[in-house]
Amino acid sequence: MRGMPTATAREPAWKSAALITGGFVALLWVLEIVDTASNHALDAYGVQPRTEDGLVGIALAPVLHFGFDHLVSNTVPVIVLGFLTLATGIARGLLATAIIWVVGGLGVWLFAQPSSNHAGASVLIFGWIVYLVVRGFLNRHTMEIFVGVGVFLVYSSVLLGVLPGTPGVSWQGHLFGAIGGFLAARMLTTRRAGRVGDGDSYRPTY
Repeated sequence: MRGMPTATAREPAWKSAALITGGFVALLWVLEIVDTASNHALDAYGVQPRTEDGLVGIALAPVLHFGFDHLVSNTVPVIVLGFLTLATGIARGLLATAIIWVVGGLGVWLFAQPSSNHAGASVLIFGWIVYLVVRGFLNRHTMEIFVGVGVFLVYSSVLLGVLPGTPGVSWQGHLFGAIGGFLAARMLTTRRAGRVGDGDSYRPTY
């Protein structure tokens, strides 16, 4: 006699991470196609510092880009870093992304130069880099430390983008995205209190 399963097995986190990341990248491309077809009407919804209209950019700027060249340069890092952020826990990765999103956008709105317009997924990219590098050491989790070291080796030179320099590049978005990544790693630490070096102190909660 065969019984019916009482519950459906959950999909592995990496599969869900791949689907969510792929869907997000598809959204970025659809929006840029719409933006181009509308003569770049969506560009006005970036973060415009210290203006009431610019507040909407805190929510929308990370999914908008100033042309396909801008989007192409961000696509691969979004795929790689977004997937890694979600792969060890969907809820925790989404919450980390939300923290980066808000801190990055709000920081730009408060501190960037007036009469400027900021958009692009790089605020998330810089946040994810810092989050991935920092979280393993805070959690004392071996696999996350390995991932963080690998991310640092590949993207460490990119982090120089938090410094002023290249005209037309929102270093403020990079800087506050990175700050958001550090705050996310700190706020979402899953290590229980214990002795330094206690490898059994890790307990994922997201």
